[in-house]
This record gives sequence, C-alpha cells and structure tokens, in this order.
Amino acid sequence: MEISLNARQPVVSDSGAALAVRPGEQAEIELKLLAPQGALEQLREMPVIVQHARNRGAFRRLETVYYDTPERLLFQHGVSLRVRRSGKHFIQTLKLPNSGQPLTRRQWETPLDDFSPDLARLPADEVGDPVTTLTNEALVPVFATRIRRHARQLDLPDASVEIAFDEGMIEAGGRQQVLSEIELELKSGNAGILFDLGTQLLDAAPLQVGTRSKAERGYALAFDVVRPAAKAEPFSITAEHVVDDVIAVLMGTCWHHLLKNHAVAEEGSDPEGVHQMRVALRRLRTICALFRRDIPSPAFQTVNSEARWLMQQLGPAREWDVFAETTVARLAAAAPDVDFGSLREAVERQRKSSYAALQTVLADPRCSRFLLSLGHLVERRSWRNEIDCEALAVLSLPMPTLANKILARLHRKALRRGAHFRRLNIDAQHDLRIDLKKLRYAAEFFLPLYATHASARRYARRLARLQTSLGRARDIASSRILLDAMRQEDQPALHLAIGAVAGWQARDQIAAARTLRKRWRRFKATPAFWGR
Repeated sequence: MEISLNARQPVVSDSGAALAVRPGEQAEIELKLLAPQGALEQLREMPVIVQHARNRGAFRRLETVYYDTPERLLFQHGVSLRVRRSGKHFIQTLKLPNSGQPLTRRQWETPLDDFSPDLARLPADEVGDPVTTLTNEALVPVFATRIRRHARQLDLPDASVEIAFDEGMIEAGGRQQVLSEIELELKSGNAGILFDLGTQLLDAAPLQVGTRSKAERGYALAFDVVRPAAKAEPFSITAEHVVDDVIAVLMGTCWHHLLKNHAVAEEGSDPEGVHQMRVALRRLRTICALFRRDIPSPAFQTVNSEARWLMQQLGPAREWDVFAETTVARLAAAAPDVDFGSLREAVERQRKSSYAALQTVLADPRCSRFLLSLGHLVERRSWRNEIDCEALAVLSLPMPTLANKILARLHRKALRRGAHFRRLNIDAQHDLRIDLKKLRYAAEFFLPLYATHASARRYARRLARLQTSLGRARDIASSRILLDAMRQEDQPALHLAIGAVAGWQARDQIAAARTLRKRWRRFKATPAFWGR
C-alpha cells in the first residue's frame, strides 16, 4: 500500500492517526495489486465492482516520461520526477522520499504545456535539495510507461474508492517490461475497505500485492538497479499511548517492514531481504504472543499461524545464505591453502534451488492473502473483535502498566529456562534462544517507555549479545545438517572441504561455548529496568 501527499484532503494513517497535510497538499492512500496478463478483463466484471460502480468508467491512454540527471541524482535521493500526458493535458509530478511514515510520500502536481519538465513551477521552499539545485537542462528522460487505464468510481457503504485497471509497458532504451496491475485509491472512508476489495479480487485471480512503484520498476529496468533490503523503523510509542494504540503501531510497523523486503527476497538479489522478512515475521509473532494472554483475540492466533508458515518457507534460503556468507567465507579467509571451490559450487546450487522454491511461495495467493489480511487487521484493528469486556478494558489501559507485566513475565520464564545452563543440550539452548528473542523484542518494543532509565539500554545490549551467542551455536548445529546434504555428491575435493568445515566448527564450538557461558552470567546479573 502506498500513501502519498498531494493537493486534496487529509486522511487517516494505518495506526489511526491523522497525517499532517499542509495547505495545498493531498493525502492519497493506494493499494497496488499485480495481475497476470489477460486477467484484468475478467476482474473488471466482478460483482463487487459492477454492483458498486457509478457507471462504466472512463478509458484513457497515459504516456509518462520519467526524468533524472545522467548521474541519477534524483534517484539517489529517493525522488521521482515524471511528466504524464492524458489526452491533451500534461501534468508534472514530483514525489519526495518517505518521511517518518513508512508509506507516506509528499507529492506535487503542476500543469505543463508539453513533455518538457519545468522545475520552476515547483515550490522551491518546500521541495528542497537536490531539486532546487538543478536546472531543466540538467534533466534527461530515463524511461517511459505507456498505459491503457480503465478507471471506475466505486461507492461502497462506508467508503468511496477509485479502481484503475492498468495495462501497458515500461520502456527503457531497448528494454521492455509488461505492466498489468490494479490500483485501488481511497477517496473517502477507512482504508480497511481497500483490503476487503483486494481480498475479493484475489478470490478471482492469482494477484500479488505490489510493493514497488512504477518509478522503482522503471529504474530497475533501465539501470539494473537492485533495491536494498530495509531494516525495521523505530517504534514511535510513548507512555501516553494506550494498549490499543501500541498494538496498532507495532503491527503496522512490522507490516511495513515485511512489505519493503518482499520484492528484495523474491528477486534474490540481496540475502538481507530474506533475513529482514524473517525478522519482521518473528517480531509479528512476538507481538501476538505478548498480548494474546491478556487479550485472547482469535486475530492473534490467525496472524501467528500464517506468519509461522511463511517463516518456515523462508527458512531454507536463509540457512544457505548464512552458511555461504558466514561459515564458508570465514573459513576460506582463515585457511587460504584449502580448496573450497567445489564446496562453494555445491552451496550455490543449493541456494539457487532454495530461492527458486521461495519465489513460488512469495508469488502464491496464500502469501498475498496474508499480506492483505495483515493490512486489514491494522486498519480495522480487528484484534478488538470476539473478545470479552475484560479484554476490551485492557485495550484502554496505559501501555506502561501492561509493559511492566509482560517484561517481568518473559524475564522470569527465560531465567527458568536457563537454569542449570551448563547442562543444556543444543535443543534446550534453542528453546532458551526463542524465549530470549521474545524478551529482546519486547524490550525493544517498549524501550521508548523507559527512556529515562539508564539501565534499560544496558539490559537490551546484554540480552542482544547473549542471543547472538546462542544463534552462533545454533548455526553450527544447522550447518551440520547442510553438510550432510552435500555429502551425497561424489566429489573428493568437496568431501575434503566438508571435512575442513566440520573440523573448524568443532574447534569453533568450544570457543563459542565459553563466550556463551560468560554472556549468560552477565545477563543473569543485569537488574530489571521496568517497574521502577
């Protein structure tokens, strides 16, 4: 889903807070769905569209040219500049990068006489650098889109939505990419309706949630630009927030984090994409676990179940990434005389196979349905449904009251799990690691509530180090399974390299165990920072 600001009305964001919109700007909320070629004709005639459309809608041919400097200065600053022709009219649009809100973009539109951009027509004091430092002569066309759009206005019981069916092409030099997508733009009402519509459309065709703008896809086509993975945004909660608002903020931030890395993971261009998706899903599951004891909403169980499924699908690709990028890379640097060529080739074959399977999963309607349902959950705050009066009362409590209770409970559980630490086997250590992850994420979620407590960050830091050491021990155990998978290949050089890895890890495990025990003692001695 994409939110951009232009020149119309203020809207409400995912967490329910009004977006700050300056006079003369517009707030636009839009959900993009990618469709297979040939599917749009069928989708246009779906009952939900036919029944609520004002009329047959309008067909337009849109020709758009995107501009930048030869050095791609605008792109480097997250800015896009385009000129679009619709009939006899030309509109120049400038979009600035996200600021604060993960889905919010400020946008200005100005009329032009032709396809030549005119930066002087933009408000220099608002758009800022690098746009104000450029002249029109510094800009060159970088790619174009040619689209046939069928737009219809839908008047639904609690919202007004424009649905646009776009078919066409992105063109960059001699390259072309087919474009077939649906854009749902909220005109009034609650944004949850977009996800209701998206889910109904998904019932009729295998759609995917679009997480990249046309500009991002155009730059990728023109310059082979690889979108980097994105880390989670900080959680902006305060002691004044009630529990209901905090759940919305936490869930919304995890959802944005997931969306930002979906395309990166699907492309397989950056291993960090899969890792960040798993982080987002793990945090999402932690949020469900933190709150479902006091707020036993069926929505938490549903989200946890689907997030667990997707995490499992991402697992093999992540394991091979870690093995290649960490284990093999470290050993190759430490033992330059050993030939790891056969091992690297075998690992790369396994990685490619795992990513091919992952691409199928991420394109599956089940994944799209999960992303849509998660957006719907955030917008509608569906965790309020099917709970009793006592749980509803918890949602109105100040967050610090419940945060103290949650952190104390998780801390006690981790200490119990880690009792007799030296005697824990690898499976017991893994169980402890899971509990510590929940505790760490909870501490990170609620850290803004304890900003004045000097011990809070020290606690979080020691907890993170302990979790890292447990993760290292787990990676060693997991890599043994991966090594066994490659032993089936009959290559002497490969088996020699596998033996070197196994020997190195046996030595590494001894050192890791010493560090792990030391970090556990430090964590146990760290006083709690909550409830003071």
